[in-house]
Parts: sequence; structure tokens; C-alpha cells
Amino acid sequence: MEQKAKQTVYVNTFTDGVLDPIQPMLGPVKNGGTIVANTTPGCWGPMITPCLKGGHEVTQPVYVEGAEVGDAIAIRIRSIQVTSVATASGNDETVEGRFLGDAFVAAKCPQCGTLHPETKVEGIGPGSVRCVGCGAEATPFLFTNGYTMTFDDTKKVGLTLHRNAAEKIARNGRAYMATPENSQQNPIVAFAPHDLPGVMARVRPFLGQLGTTPSHPIPDSHNAGDFGSFLINAPHDYALSQEQLDEHRTDGHMDINRVREDAILICPVKVAGGGVYLGDMHAMQGDGEIAGHTTDVSGIVTLQVHVIKGLTLDGPILLPVKEDLPYLAQPFTAEEKAKAAKLAQQWALPQDQLEESLPVSFIGTGSNLNEATDNGLRRAAQLLDISIPEVLNRATITGAIQIGRHPGVVTVTFLVPVGKIKEMGILDLVEEQYGMGD
Repeated sequence: MEQKAKQTVYVNTFTDGVLDPIQPMLGPVKNGGTIVANTTPGCWGPMITPCLKGGHEVTQPVYVEGAEVGDAIAIRIRSIQVTSVATASGNDETVEGRFLGDAFVAAKCPQCGTLHPETKVEGIGPGSVRCVGCGAEATPFLFTNGYTMTFDDTKKVGLTLHRNAAEKIARNGRAYMATPENSQQNPIVAFAPHDLPGVMARVRPFLGQLGTTPSHPIPDSHNAGDFGSFLINAPHDYALSQEQLDEHRTDGHMDINRVREDAILICPVKVAGGGVYLGDMHAMQGDGEIAGHTTDVSGIVTLQVHVIKGLTLDGPILLPVKEDLPYLAQPFTAEEKAKAAKLAQQWALPQDQLEESLPVSFIGTGSNLNEATDNGLRRAAQLLDISIPEVLNRATITGAIQIGRHPGVVTVTFLVPVGKIKEMGILDLVEEQYGMGD
């Protein structure tokens, strides 16, 4: 990169659905600098926009000054603000004949056969997405059960709507969704789903996509071990082997609801500059995202980035906000430490063997939850230079395995000895997030 690094980089441009390391990056942003992005809605809009090749529409990646392959980038999520007035979502089914092997990656027109056809929205409802070339219905996805949701002015509460309201929103979809000007996606509210009217939900936004650029072109929604498994020996241009997927992916597509404001995500650097990207903001989601999709919204996000030299990661590490930690992984209070010290004295355990520890979440992904758990356990063991059985014990008595996304994203969270955290080079970040207990 020849440009002078900037303190703040503003992002309002997007990929075509593919994270490609040879494509130009924005920036560079200074090490310690800020990225401010206007993100597009994630899953459903891109899913009904066949010209997009990844199932999402994430931001153009940003080059971070000084980030080299083998380093890591700590991303502090300073703020997340929902800008959409309404959205639509629900459980999906694919439409046979409208894709080549993978409806997220290789949509095609069922009539003229064009791969990744340009489309336009005509009218409202599930038949409204039409091929520009021949006029045929072209969406590769439909709802099995869907809803349209609007939000109050404070963006604290959401409410699903009845048919008439859903259809009103459908007629002016991009405005109600506050879709950024440079976004190509069709607004999913155009389908006007209304199967669940009158459902209230609390808003707590987070980023389903946040991470760094993989070292090989990968469709954005497939930059993880579960969705990425769809690429193995696929019949389209983005096919990979299992070995290639494991080598190149950075697990930026996590759908972990704890990746929210004030959390810190530490990501691997697999290409020069890291290539920080984000998107797929959700208004709310329970653990597991069991419907396959949730409330995709536009928003404004502020991130601060710091390079960690020499910390080589296979996948991300998360430092959630304190209230999101499992009960057993909460940092110990002064009172609890005093009780442990008294026990140590009672049983003649040397005080220097009384462990100081703080919580860390290691992210694992795989084609199913068992594989994802094994991946997270293995990553933790390798980084901490301890055995997997030790990780099993620590996660059992001082942490938890939590589902990020079904079918295959988990966090392995437990209290890690402070000495091990220091060896990793992230003790300052962990102490910043949790302190040393009350």
C-alpha cells in the first residue's frame, strides 16, 4: 500500500459477495485507528439478489497499517447503531432449478439459464424478483414461515406486523430498510411476509460478519467451517477441498450474538494488511440462530483496530462483554479470591500455586456442532500450549461451550491462567475488558 495511513477510514462500498484477497482494499487505516462503516442488511436481501455471489454483501475490506501474515488484529467494537426502520426474515427453502449446486453462491435464471443474472423488483410478494434478461421469476429462496418487523424510534423493541402493514413497507423497501446507496441487494421486505403478526422482541444488535480477509477467494457467507463445507467439491467456480478451506478461511461469518458493542474480537491475519470487513448486522438473535436467519438490518458501526505482532491464529478469539460470559467464566471477585486463599492455607497449598485467571473465548467452526467444538478445543490447546484434555477440564469447571450458529459455530470459553494470556500477548486487552476482579 502506497497511500498514507489514515486515522479514520469511512466505508460505504461493498463486495459482490466474494472475499477475494487480490481485490483492492480501502485505507490503509493506522494501527490504532478507526473504521466507520455503513453496513448493508445481510442474509435475505443478498439471497434474493442472484448477481451477488456469496449470500451476503459485506463491506469492502480495509488494509490495516503494519499487519503482516502471522500477526493478529484486535477489533474493538466501539458502537453499533441500527438504521433500518423495518426488515423481514424467516426460515428458508430453496427453489429447484434456480441455482447451480449452492443457492447462496451460484443462482441462475430458470428460464434463460443465465448464471448470476441481473434482476429487478416488480410489484411485491415472493414472485417480485425478476430476471432483467427474460422476465422470469428468479429468486432462489422463498420463506417457509416469515415475518416483517418494525422497530420503535429508540431501536429498543421490535414488533412483527400484519399483512396490510407488511405490504405498505414492501412498496418502499429500500427506504424502510435504509439500504445504503451503493448496495446492490433487493430489499427482502418486498416479499411482505406476515406469518407471525404481533410478536414483540427486544433489540440487541450485533455483527454476524466481522473479521479479516481469507487467503483465497471465498464467498462471504461461506467463510466459516459450517457454511464453508458447501464449497467442498462444489460444481461452481468457488469449489475448494477440505484442506484448502481449513487453510484459507478466517471464520469471519460467525453469527455469534456476543459479537456486539463493547466486545473485542481478535482475528487472524492471513493476507497483508489483514483486510478487515464487516456486515450482516442483526437486530436480535437467540443462541444458535435456529431458524437459519434473523432480523437483517442496515446500520452504522465504529471499530478500533490494533495489530498484535506475532500472534498467529487459525481462527478468532472473542472477549465478550462481562455480562455475556457464562456464569462459571466470570472473573472472580475479591471475596471469592479470599475464600480460595483460605482454602489453600487450610490444605497447605502454596500461595504461589493459587492460580490467577481471566476469561477468554476461543471460536470453533465445522460442518456440525461436534466438529465445531473439536475445532475450538484444538485451537485453544494449541494457542495455550496445553493438552486438549486439560482444555476439556477447564471448560467444564470454569466455563462453557456455547452455540453461536447451528449447524457449526461455537465458543469455547473458560478461565485461562494469566501467565498463558501474557504469553499470547493479549493480557492488556483481557485486563482492559475484565480487570482482575473486584
